[in-house]
Amino acid sequence: MIGYRVKSLREERKMSISELSAKSGVAKSYISSLERNLQTNPTILVLEKISKILCIKVDALLNEKDNKGMYMDEEWMEIMQDVMGSGISKEEIREFIQGRK
Repeated sequence: MIGYRVKSLREERKMSISELSAKSGVAKSYISSLERNLQTNPTILVLEKISKILCIKVDALLNEKDNKGMYMDEEWMEIMQDVMGSGISKEEIREFIQGRK
């Protein structure tokens, strides 16, 4: 169930529904309904917005099995959010990584 996974990931990251709502642009009431499995058919756009903030792939929300290996720990999640907000492009990050190899 998607709602259970959203709630579990949000709580793992010590994030409130209000915080997830503010960062993702998805209404707090919608997230609450989703987590309580009252809303069971979210759009791909909603899933993309939520998964971006939770730093996971949309597939991880859709997949029924446990995908713990796909999740970032809290420190990596914070680093990635900082990078995404800094204006650094994906290409610049790839170049940096290639230069370090």
